[in-house]
Amino acid sequence: MIPKDPMILLSWVNTQLRDRYPSLDELCQSEGVERSFLEASLGSIDYVYEPESNRFV
Repeated sequence: MIPKDPMILLSWVNTQLRDRYPSLDELCQSEGVERSFLEASLGSIDYVYEPESNRFV
């Protein structure tokens, strides 16, 4: 289950990207979550996806 709280979600997503997935698109496809949901939720706390480092910063 994907966390709803943006701060917890940030930690979860970045850990998944670091340990399991080479891209945000692969994480979204595998976990069944919309990329737009992640970007909006984490954007609400001023984080954006950085493809070069494969994490939200």
